[in-house]
Amino acid sequence: MFDALANINWEVIFQLLSVGLIMLAGPIVIFVLAFRNGDM
Repeated sequence: MFDALANINWEVIFQLLSVGLIMLAGPIVIFVLAFRNGDM
């Protein structure tokens, strides 16, 4: 089990995670702006 954890390429996982968060952040910001009638 620990061998499998050691062989995981964590850098790739963190890169994919950060790209996913950036892609989610765009629509979230737009939704918040629309929800607050464009008032930050």
